[in-house]
Amino acid sequence: MVIAAVLLASTSHSFAEGVLNIYNWGNYTSPEMIKKFEDKYKVKVTITDYDSNDTALAKVRQGGSGFDMAVPSQNYLPIWISEGLLLESRPDQMENFKNVAKEWADPDFDKGRHYSVPWAMGTVGTVVNTDVYKGDINTWSIVFNPPDELKGKINVVPEMNDVMDAAVLYSGGKKCTGDLKVLKKVRDTLIAAKPNWVAMEYNTIEKMTSGDFSATSDWNGSAFRQRLKNPAIHYGYPKEGFVDWSDNLVILKDAKNVENAKLFQNFMMEPENAGMNSGFHRYANGIAGSEQFMPADMKDAPEIKVPAEFAANGHPSETCPPEVQALYTKIWTELQK
Repeated sequence: MVIAAVLLASTSHSFAEGVLNIYNWGNYTSPEMIKKFEDKYKVKVTITDYDSNDTALAKVRQGGSGFDMAVPSQNYLPIWISEGLLLESRPDQMENFKNVAKEWADPDFDKGRHYSVPWAMGTVGTVVNTDVYKGDINTWSIVFNPPDELKGKINVVPEMNDVMDAAVLYSGGKKCTGDLKVLKKVRDTLIAAKPNWVAMEYNTIEKMTSGDFSATSDWNGSAFRQRLKNPAIHYGYPKEGFVDWSDNLVILKDAKNVENAKLFQNFMMEPENAGMNSGFHRYANGIAGSEQFMPADMKDAPEIKVPAEFAANGHPSETCPPEVQALYTKIWTELQK
């Protein structure tokens, strides 16, 4: 009995102290929520930023990253799983899994939720300062064939699949297409558009609100935060089609702080914590009941609740076949030159 008690105390201690290293998109984690976790479990959390799925995947593929957790998008998550980069942490067996919304409890990209916990979800569209341009913003022309008012003032967020999907839809193709005629049109469209861009940067909130950029491709929560700082900034839902996505919290296979990482996965399935996080990054999440813990202005925000007239233009994010991904990468590499 004494030995059992000592073992139990040791296990409890490992759950309640130590460190946790999270690799996440920049400006995407609530400091208030992290402090709550740190105070509750006496765990020191360190967050390291990345700016694209490809950056994160490349870093973790190298091994020995020192990170315990990451937040890949749903179209990349099957790649992480298939390459053995993740711990099968079984969130579906955790106490707070009961709070995961039904529509997010068994997604195609992680059947049964054996690896991941919902973090955030949203859309990819256009963002425009309407003091600079007063025309239609619900089109990918903003980025790929911009009006004169916006030329030289446009940013493109450097997330390859988001840009490629947008260009494919703008060119009349279907997401994850391997049609070489469509992809040639995509390539030509991107090469022709690039001289009109001033940057390909992740940091859109600061630079849109400061006036460094007048338009950008972006995600809806980022657009929401921009509008809160400048009411002239609006989010567009391109008529050619836009992508619906989600990001998901996972534990790396070589994590050093596994028990603390599992604690954090369970913690993020608590509605109050998910709501607190959404209140910071301004995206919806997949935890039922979290809405009551979000700021009131999120309930009917046009960036969060897709207006009815645009809803049919949404396309779910998906993992492209390797051969298509290779073609996308070839075009993307040429675009970076």
